[in-house]
Amino acid sequence: MDPSARSDSPQPWKVAAVVSFYMSAALVMVFVNKTVLNNAPELPLMFLFLQLVIAVILLRLTARFTHRVEIPDFDWSTAKQLTPVTLVNVIGLVFNIYCLRGVDASFFQIARGLVLPFTIAVSSLETRSLPSWSVVAAATTVSIGFFLGIAPPSFESLSLHALPSLAMRPDTHWLSILYGVLSSLFIAVHSVLIKLSLPHANNSTIQLAYWQNLGSAIFLFPVILLQGEVYGLWWFLHVAGWDKQTFLVGTAVTGLFGFLLCVAGLLSIKVTSPITHMFSSAARSVIQTLLGVLVFQDILTTNRAASILVITSGTVYYTWAKSVGTAPSKPRPSMPQDPENPDKENSSFMKEYGDDRLEDILLERREEDEK
Repeated sequence: MDPSARSDSPQPWKVAAVVSFYMSAALVMVFVNKTVLNNAPELPLMFLFLQLVIAVILLRLTARFTHRVEIPDFDWSTAKQLTPVTLVNVIGLVFNIYCLRGVDASFFQIARGLVLPFTIAVSSLETRSLPSWSVVAAATTVSIGFFLGIAPPSFESLSLHALPSLAMRPDTHWLSILYGVLSSLFIAVHSVLIKLSLPHANNSTIQLAYWQNLGSAIFLFPVILLQGEVYGLWWFLHVAGWDKQTFLVGTAVTGLFGFLLCVAGLLSIKVTSPITHMFSSAARSVIQTLLGVLVFQDILTTNRAASILVITSGTVYYTWAKSVGTAPSKPRPSMPQDPENPDKENSSFMKEYGDDRLEDILLERREEDEK
């Protein structure tokens, strides 16, 4: 083996560490989010707003201690160019948190199961090209898994406790699924806009994340005022018997882990392959479902279990098909970096080698940021 190729390949322990870190942070985000939303279902947008503010503050603090995190100077021209991706981001976040509020943690992945088909469709429209048959087959498989999951249960359910499941109530079930579908659609549009917006953020994922978090918080604040959630939070904080600690600690934890997911997404792009990343995502879906049953006493129907299996299979097959179809015929060179800004990917490298890889991993990272 060529020594240079060996040195360019990340060490197995680094890959394992990044994958484990990413999975752990994502699971913490989902379950702490769900705990807080169960405690304060009247304050979903305030909860989201505080997460965004914490992420912005942590990014600025981190930039003071390391040159790897570079915070851009505010510029009206750049802000206008990034307005579309920021608006799509915050709308998707709103639909996402309403979806999570209304469904079980074990059902959340199913409710948002159309991310991959929508992404393939939006990407095809943007590039004005038809996807391959293998990609269409993967999208069809995932779609079947989604509809299987939302169908009425056919067989006996698995639950540790005979408690009613919120996701089984007809009045909230279908509206929450609609929120999940809309969230999936905006994730798909966002994944395309990210690639178009990166040049406006100096090809830096960290700078783009900063712009999006800051812009999303600004756009969300007037909506919170109109919804009355600012007064609602003040009222709850002065009501005896309300569990303030769950809301405040949960907000701090999810804000911190949202920031850590931003860092983990950057590490994933640099260290892991799309296949490794997607397999870890599949494993996380299974773990999330089992923890939902154990922690929140979710009802796991046969339909849900089959749905997760089918969606995961279709997603893994899509990743494999994409990796085979885009495998380079020549050795992959190491990614050149600007020593003043290691986060800034070389644009010619991304154009020749990394567009598909960046799209897949940023899509996955976008999903986790929303949780």
